[in-house]
Amino acid sequence: MQLSSSSFANGMTIPRRFTCDGEDRSPPLSWTGAQAGTRSFVLLCDDPDAPAGIWHHWAAYDIAADCVELAEGAAQHAGKQGFRQATNDFRRPGYGGPCPPHRHGRHRYHFRLLALSIDHLPLGDNPSCQAVEREARKHLLAEAVLVGVYER
Repeated sequence: MQLSSSSFANGMTIPRRFTCDGEDRSPPLSWTGAQAGTRSFVLLCDDPDAPAGIWHHWAAYDIAADCVELAEGAAQHAGKQGFRQATNDFRRPGYGGPCPPHRHGRHRYHFRLLALSIDHLPLGDNPSCQAVEREARKHLLAEAVLVGVYER
């Protein structure tokens, strides 16, 4: 399985419009090669270079198995597109773009797509990104990673 973006290549800079310094929109993401038996997807984004440890920026879950992309800004219309979103480490549901501390150097942002063997994750209201990932990994079939970087 492969995860990509039309806005940045693996290992390259995430454009400003997808960060807290810009419009804070979720980037366009697409994927190919989902494993047979995939019944849903989870999309995660985190920053392993955050000063206090991993910072969770996004968890979109219950993405339909026949979905092969999320358009730019999809996080702003999740309900209309049929997927759910967790509460991120900014303490709000949905996408929170890259926002490293000023002069903290380059941070890596891992966008991870998880293919799952279950249609819907059994989660309560307003789960955290960590809760989504923890539950998703119990049903994991495959994983793809796209890394972008950003520096302020």
